[in-house]
Amino acid sequence: MRHRHKSDNGTMKSIVILISGRGSNMQALLEEHLPCRVAAVISNRADAQGLAIARQHGIATEVVSHRDHLDRESFDVALATTIDRYHPDLVVLAGFMRILTPQFVSRYQGKLINIHPSLLPAYGGLDTHARALRDGVKIHGCTVHFVTHDLDNGPIIIQAAVPVLRDDTPETLAARVLREEHRIYPQAIRWFCDGHLSLDAEGKVLLKRREQPGSTLVAPGLE
Repeated sequence: MRHRHKSDNGTMKSIVILISGRGSNMQALLEEHLPCRVAAVISNRADAQGLAIARQHGIATEVVSHRDHLDRESFDVALATTIDRYHPDLVVLAGFMRILTPQFVSRYQGKLINIHPSLLPAYGGLDTHARALRDGVKIHGCTVHFVTHDLDNGPIIIQAAVPVLRDDTPETLAARVLREEHRIYPQAIRWFCDGHLSLDAEGKVLLKRREQPGSTLVAPGLE
């Protein structure tokens, strides 16, 4: 079933989701019944498992293979051409494992978001869980942010923190973080589709909601 829900102001926004693999965050988004239309799921890999999941939800799928292009620039042009056929209000990166060119990012400024498995600006890039464990941090997590030219360094929309446990491995920590990714990514997109989320002229996040009461997260807990 296609997702066709109206936001509070009566207009329905459209999103395109980009994936490269299993698409667990994409699946979490589809199962949330967000107040928007998921126009398409696009992958740079024809064997991405998430494409089958998208089709099961009745969503159009496309493949734009990076292997068919000589460089990042030509791939990004082909990808943007495919995206623009669906006229999305928002482009959502959900495990899309390609570094995008500045030209592509500029094309979708304020309309391109990503989720990263760390509490940015700490641990940008890859292997975030192993690096966090190696450094002995006690709190780890995930971040939804707007994409800018600086990799994993765009304006932060929402974060979730989890404790790092004594016997954690990169795999157990990743699983704990992933559960929170599946909670906060739908929330960020819901805010956008409801018209509550935007960027101001200075590139800072504007969120039209009341601030929650302040509280402190301590890990390990105090005795």
